Amino acid sequence: MAESVHPSSQPASDIVPDLLAFIAQADAGEDAFNALALRLFTHQFRHNAAFQKFCQQRGRTPRTVKHWRDIPAVPINGFKDLTLSCTPPAACERVFMTSGTTRGDVKGRHYHPHLQVYDLSMTLNFRQRFMGGQDRMRMGLLFPSEQLMPNSSLAHYLALALHNFGTPESRYYLDTEGLQVDALCATLAQVQASGEPFALLGASYSFVHLMDALQARGLQFKLPAGSRLLDTGGFKGQSREMEMDAFYDALASTFCVPRSACINMYGMTELSTQFYDAGNATLPALKSGPHWIRTRVLDPLTGQEMPRGERGILAHTDLGNFNSVITILTEDVGVAVDGGFLLLGRAQGAQAKGCSLAVDEFLKAARA
Repeated sequence: MAESVHPSSQPASDIVPDLLAFIAQADAGEDAFNALALRLFTHQFRHNAAFQKFCQQRGRTPRTVKHWRDIPAVPINGFKDLTLSCTPPAACERVFMTSGTTRGDVKGRHYHPHLQVYDLSMTLNFRQRFMGGQDRMRMGLLFPSEQLMPNSSLAHYLALALHNFGTPESRYYLDTEGLQVDALCATLAQVQASGEPFALLGASYSFVHLMDALQARGLQFKLPAGSRLLDTGGFKGQSREMEMDAFYDALASTFCVPRSACINMYGMTELSTQFYDAGNATLPALKSGPHWIRTRVLDPLTGQEMPRGERGILAHTDLGNFNSVITILTEDVGVAVDGGFLLLGRAQGAQAKGCSLAVDEFLKAARA
């Protein structure tokens, strides 16, 4: 007999405290991760109608799925076409939307009943992977505030960084008027003179615009030892692209910060957890995440895991996604290596076609 959607629409109130405790642990083994992943899968199967139909088409139910690797991966474009939420959207505290760069105005929506899990995931991970042992740093943000972009997960991420890890002098340098180059130059000159370590964080393309503006003024800065840069997002959909080696060379020379202190954050609207590298001295840099997320490299057509060292599409199982779906299939190509994975770019050719077919299969099943 088919398993049906549970009639209650209440959030996973019994799971969330356990999830928060799991995230707060220093580490966790495979068995503990698997047990919590299966609990979350059962909850999502019962409360998320579109996801349930997809799973049933695959013959995957809480009775048959015994390991997190067997949980069906939902293509990220599913967030654009369907409501993937266990809690009714109207009852959710926040909805993060994708930028819409791949299909024009069609934006994916990720519903969050509350931000407790997202915020704990971000702050614990950010402290370990970016702060370098410091409690707070003076920060400059090259992105609009979340008041200006309330549906941007990156705006919220950077607001968390500012409020939890920034000194009182930390501030935004991008608003409705654009990049505040004069104000930022004054700050950069100030920290250069004072010797105070400085962190500059923002979208990758914001750094390109800033470096162009500084080059036009003939300016470079020598940021103090301990300074760090964080970029994210790459250049998809932007008017100007840069080859990544040239990008990190330009960052290093413009701000006199070693490439090993130029950190890239790999995240997406459809996730609640971010990945980081340990700098970009060499490319591609090893990416890894905390103990509450796992990554596999898949063949998008078969869903089978690729042998280690072979290219495939990245699939992430993020326990932070307690309200949507914990396993997503990206459109990013990667290779599994010891300690994490290498991110190699967007799917092209046959792999892109495989991702497209995976989306079609998901939508057909979910709408059946």
